[in-house]
Amino acid sequence: QVHLVESGGGLVQPGGSLRLSCAASGSVFSIMGWYRQAPGKGRLLVATTTSGGSTNYADSVKGRFTISRDNAKNTVYLQMNSLKLEDTAVYYCYANNVYGAYWGRGTQVTISS
Repeated sequence: QVHLVESGGGLVQPGGSLRLSCAASGSVFSIMGWYRQAPGKGRLLVATTTSGGSTNYADSVKGRFTISRDNAKNTVYLQMNSLKLEDTAVYYCYANNVYGAYWGRGTQVTISS
Protein backbone atom coordinates (compact mmCIF):
# COMPACT_ATOMS: atom_id res chain seq x y z
CA GLN A 1 0.00 0.00 0.00
CA VAL A 2 1.29 3.41 -0.97
CA HIS A 3 1.73 6.10 1.64
CA LEU A 4 2.90 9.66 1.12
CA VAL A 5 3.60 11.55 4.33
CA GLU A 6 4.25 15.28 4.20
CA SER A 7 6.00 17.33 6.84
CA GLY A 8 7.47 20.78 7.26
CA GLY A 9 4.49 23.08 6.90
CA GLY A 10 3.83 25.95 9.24
CA LEU A 11 3.44 29.67 9.72
CA VAL A 12 6.10 32.04 8.42
CA GLN A 13 6.36 35.75 7.71
CA PRO A 14 6.56 37.12 4.18
CA GLY A 15 10.07 36.77 2.85
CA GLY A 16 10.74 33.74 5.00
CA SER A 17 11.56 30.17 4.10
CA LEU A 18 10.18 26.70 4.69
CA ARG A 19 11.22 23.25 3.61
CA LEU A 20 8.63 20.60 2.93
CA SER A 21 9.39 16.90 2.88
CA CYS A 22 7.38 13.98 1.55
CA ALA A 23 8.38 10.45 2.41
CA ALA A 24 6.91 7.79 0.16
CA SER A 25 6.53 4.11 0.89
CA GLY A 26 5.00 1.11 -0.80
CA SER A 27 6.31 1.68 -4.30
CA VAL A 28 8.76 3.62 -6.42
CA PHE A 29 7.70 6.51 -8.55
CA SER A 30 8.75 7.98 -11.84
CA ILE A 31 7.41 11.42 -10.97
CA MET A 32 7.13 13.05 -7.57
CA GLY A 33 6.16 16.56 -6.75
CA TRP A 34 4.00 19.11 -5.06
CA TYR A 35 0.65 20.72 -5.71
CA ARG A 36 -1.12 23.32 -3.64
CA GLN A 37 -4.67 24.42 -2.99
CA ALA A 38 -5.48 27.85 -1.65
CA PRO A 39 -8.84 28.55 0.03
CA GLY A 40 -11.63 28.63 -2.54
CA LYS A 41 -9.35 27.62 -5.40
CA GLY A 42 -8.43 24.47 -7.25
CA ARG A 43 -5.40 22.28 -6.74
CA LEU A 44 -2.52 23.59 -8.84
CA LEU A 45 0.91 22.35 -9.79
CA VAL A 46 3.84 23.77 -7.83
CA ALA A 47 6.74 21.61 -8.98
CA THR A 48 7.55 18.10 -10.08
CA THR A 49 10.69 16.07 -10.56
CA THR A 50 11.41 12.83 -12.33
CA SER A 51 13.53 9.94 -11.10
CA GLY A 52 16.17 11.16 -13.56
CA GLY A 53 16.27 14.61 -12.04
CA SER A 54 14.30 16.67 -14.53
CA THR A 55 12.22 19.38 -12.90
CA ASN A 56 9.18 21.46 -13.76
CA TYR A 57 7.92 24.54 -11.94
CA ALA A 58 4.86 26.71 -11.97
CA ASP A 59 5.74 30.19 -13.23
CA SER A 60 4.61 31.68 -9.94
CA VAL A 61 7.35 29.89 -7.97
CA LYS A 62 10.25 29.88 -10.42
CA GLY A 63 13.36 31.34 -8.85
CA ARG A 64 11.95 31.03 -5.33
CA PHE A 65 11.19 27.33 -4.87
CA THR A 66 13.50 24.38 -5.46
CA ILE A 67 12.37 20.80 -5.71
CA SER A 68 14.77 17.96 -5.01
CA ARG A 69 14.58 14.26 -4.57
CA ASP A 70 16.45 11.52 -2.77
CA ASN A 71 15.68 8.33 -4.67
CA ALA A 72 17.40 6.16 -2.10
CA LYS A 73 15.05 7.51 0.58
CA ASN A 74 12.05 7.71 -1.74
CA THR A 75 11.63 11.28 -0.53
CA VAL A 76 10.93 14.54 -2.28
CA TYR A 77 11.63 17.99 -0.86
CA LEU A 78 10.45 21.48 -1.62
CA GLN A 79 12.64 24.34 -0.47
CA MET A 80 10.54 27.50 -0.46
CA ASN A 81 12.28 30.86 -0.20
CA SER A 82 11.07 34.45 -0.45
CA LEU A 83 7.62 33.34 0.54
CA LYS A 84 4.69 35.58 -0.32
CA LEU A 85 1.21 35.96 1.12
CA GLU A 86 -0.19 34.29 -1.99
CA ASP A 87 1.83 31.14 -1.28
CA THR A 88 -0.58 30.37 1.54
CA ALA A 89 -2.20 27.03 0.78
CA VAL A 90 -2.39 23.39 1.66
CA TYR A 91 0.53 21.68 -0.05
CA TYR A 92 0.01 18.15 -1.29
CA CYS A 93 2.65 15.63 -2.16
CA TYR A 94 2.10 13.84 -5.46
CA ALA A 95 3.63 10.68 -6.84
CA ASN A 96 3.04 8.83 -10.06
CA ASN A 97 4.04 5.44 -11.45
CA VAL A 98 2.70 2.86 -13.91
CA TYR A 99 0.03 1.83 -11.40
CA GLY A 100 -1.44 5.27 -10.92
CA ALA A 101 -1.27 8.62 -9.18
CA TYR A 102 -1.11 9.07 -5.44
CA TRP A 103 -1.61 11.96 -3.05
CA GLY A 104 -0.56 12.80 0.45
CA ARG A 105 -2.99 14.26 2.97
CA GLY A 106 -1.50 17.73 2.74
CA THR A 107 0.38 20.13 4.96
CA GLN A 108 -0.69 23.68 5.68
CA VAL A 109 1.62 26.53 4.74
CA THR A 110 0.56 29.96 5.99
CA ILE A 111 2.33 33.17 5.14
CA SER A 112 1.33 36.00 7.42
CA SER A 113 2.83 39.04 9.06
